[in-house]
Amino acid sequence: MDTPRLIRKKRDGHALSREEIFDFVECYTRGGIPDYQCSALLMAIYFRGLEPRETADLTEAMLRSGQVLDLSEFPQPKIDKHSTGGVGDKTSLVIAPAAAAGGLLVPMISGRGLGHTGGTLDKLESIPGFKTRLPLAEFRRVLAACGVSLIGQTDELAPADRKLYALRDVTATVESIPLISASILSKKLAEGIDGLVLDVKTGSGALMKSFEQARELAARMVGIGTACGKRVQELITDMSQPLGRAVGNALEVIEAIETLRGRGPCDLVEVCRELTARMFLLGDLERSLEGGRARFDAVLASGRALDSFARVIAEQGGDPRVTEDYSRLPAARHVDSLVARADGYIAGLEAEAMGRASMMLGAGRERVDSVVDPAVGLVFEKKVGDPVRTGERICAVYSNDRGRVPAAVQVIRAAIVISPEPVNAPPLVLGEAWREGSAHRSLK
Repeated sequence: MDTPRLIRKKRDGHALSREEIFDFVECYTRGGIPDYQCSALLMAIYFRGLEPRETADLTEAMLRSGQVLDLSEFPQPKIDKHSTGGVGDKTSLVIAPAAAAGGLLVPMISGRGLGHTGGTLDKLESIPGFKTRLPLAEFRRVLAACGVSLIGQTDELAPADRKLYALRDVTATVESIPLISASILSKKLAEGIDGLVLDVKTGSGALMKSFEQARELAARMVGIGTACGKRVQELITDMSQPLGRAVGNALEVIEAIETLRGRGPCDLVEVCRELTARMFLLGDLERSLEGGRARFDAVLASGRALDSFARVIAEQGGDPRVTEDYSRLPAARHVDSLVARADGYIAGLEAEAMGRASMMLGAGRERVDSVVDPAVGLVFEKKVGDPVRTGERICAVYSNDRGRVPAAVQVIRAAIVISPEPVNAPPLVLGEAWREGSAHRSLK
């Protein structure tokens, strides 16, 4: 294909045809287009954007670059959830087993963290022995045994996305709304699902910093998913401060298990309940949000959600005893305290900075090949709105290398705001689409 002509066309703001998009994706996936030309086209898309029809065509082309799973042998409704990522976002570790315990089939394909945002696969791999790379036959076996399986992207499913995302990551084109939409939906639609609930994060710790950006991304993905015949709903949720109290892989696994025990922090529980309730609605297991929330609460209270998590850990090669004995998880050698320097109320815990600080300790990766320390991270004992006294601990800093701590603490300290006046915690759910394809409703 004439790739320079394609680059010029998009550079000059013209729409690409369906045939051009499919040819480009097929040619790049099989190695017929060099990275430098693909990078130029991605940057042109970043600046010029894609029309909704172009985004839908790109999504379908990436989806068709590999297999599309047929899970029709499973009788349960097939519903997944996807989050656009943030700091302390361990919702998948709670939602996937809870949804399966409630009667859904959850074929969840997740990603790794990069930069200040955490990745579900990194959290799961902090569990000794847990395998996130499974052949599709094993993926099906685990689904049959547990009703849920949590794996990384395979070579068979949406291989175009694997190549394109790796290139976007190193060419500063990750934040493009059309490219994000196509990346997420090509992977999710390849799972063979009936419906999808999207958790679109907004705030300092999210890819979409503003509510308007998050709303645009949500609307674009709901529209594409609905056009592809899937039932899609979304929530726009806050990521101005870390979600929950733990940031860091093993620390977040512990918090997820505590949540499955019914002892999780209020904000994490609320987001998980709202997302899982909508999964039950899309799967026609409940007729109302109230019913979906009640089903979520019931599977936690009965212990079935925790049992589901222990089963999937065992089936994917991990040690299920971590759900009873946290000492079997990686533990940091050092714990330092960051305390308040004044009386008042927590007015800010800037999420992106907290994610960077955790990464500086070794919990995240600056590059795809960075080695992650599963034990390190942060645990917040105060959140926005909480009162605090001078000398009271706000944050516990878990480390294995004391040399990394001072710089991380400096970043954390700068990201904490204490007000002398009472402060209200920010709302968690900022907007949603009540039904697939409906007009967006702001809850701000």
